[in-house]
Order: sequence, then structure tokens, then C-alpha cells
Amino acid sequence: MKDSTKKIFEELFSCYADLKSVEGGIISAYGMLIKCYEKGKKTLLCGNGGSAADCEHIVGEFMKGFKLKRPLAKAISGLPGLQAPLRSISLVSQTSLITAVANDIGESYIFAQQVLGYADPGDVLIALSTSGNAANVCGAVVAARARKCKTMALTGKDGGMLGEMCDCAIKLPADETYKVQELTLPVYHALCAAVENEFFGE
Repeated sequence: MKDSTKKIFEELFSCYADLKSVEGGIISAYGMLIKCYEKGKKTLLCGNGGSAADCEHIVGEFMKGFKLKRPLAKAISGLPGLQAPLRSISLVSQTSLITAVANDIGESYIFAQQVLGYADPGDVLIALSTSGNAANVCGAVVAARARKCKTMALTGKDGGMLGEMCDCAIKLPADETYKVQELTLPVYHALCAAVENEFFGE
């Protein structure tokens, strides 16, 4: 880990002292993401409600420059503004597919069906659920494991089922949904910034 990356985490724990209790989970998640992207793999994300919004937000940070410029190793002629992505897919965006799966198969399968289609061995599924018990998110984890993907959970203090199912679980020190969500954002911003820094920083 670069010194500049360490500073990102130091700032996180300085600003949000309560998160020091889950430092191990955050650093473990960071390591999982680094290995994923080192191998040219991708992340898949799923969640409901506010967690769905977080999925979209995280993908936005991974897929283009977040805090740093990301020059392409080889420029594409005619498109000088393109930036190097860290490949990431939000599973909450596929409206037609999600509604078809919900109608034809069942609501609990809306993410699992996509994981089956998109996931490759070595990818990482990032599963967000404040309770840790969302059936459709848990289903995605089961499918990801079947596809030989690593799994990471961002949950509340209890962890729920996801806390037991996933390879790595960040159990944020809060119980109420909105309080879990308030801690979720600084955690994933730090993770996105840290991963970006390792690949594109000085």
C-alpha cells in the first residue's frame, strides 16, 4: 500500500472515529478490490432503495476519474478525453431485465439472474444492505459464489445473513437504516479513492 493510500484511510478514521471499529473489514475490502483489478476483473454491485443509489454512485467513481486523472495506456484516436476505467457494473440499472425477472421468475432473483449472466471467476460482488437480510441481495451472493466470485458486504452493525455469507463484511457501527447509510458513503468513497490511488497515483 502506498503512503498516499494510507493517508486516505487515516483521514477516514480521523473524520469518522466510530469506523475505527471496522478498520479490519475496510482494509480487507480494499485488498480484495486491488486483487480484482490487478487481474483485469470487474466489480458487480447490488442493493435496494438507498443502497441501490449507492451502487450507482460507486460505479460512477470506479468507471472514470474520481480524484485523479486516469490517462489511457494507449490513447484512442478521435476520443482524447477518455479515461482509464476500473470496470464496474451496477445491477440495479437494468430496468427491463429486472422487471421481467421479477414478473416471470420472482423478485428475489432480480440480481442473481444478472450475476449468472455477467459474472466471471475472480470478479467481486459488492452487496449493500443496511439490514444484511435483503433476499434479492443474498440471492446474488449465492449466485456469485457459484460463479467463483469473491463477495463483499456493506451492512449495518448486526451484519445479518450477508455478514455470514460473504468473504468480507464491513459491519458499520449503526443500527438505524439512515445512520448505516450515512456511514456507508465515506467508507466507499475512501475505498474508491484508495483503489484509484494505487493504480493511477504517483
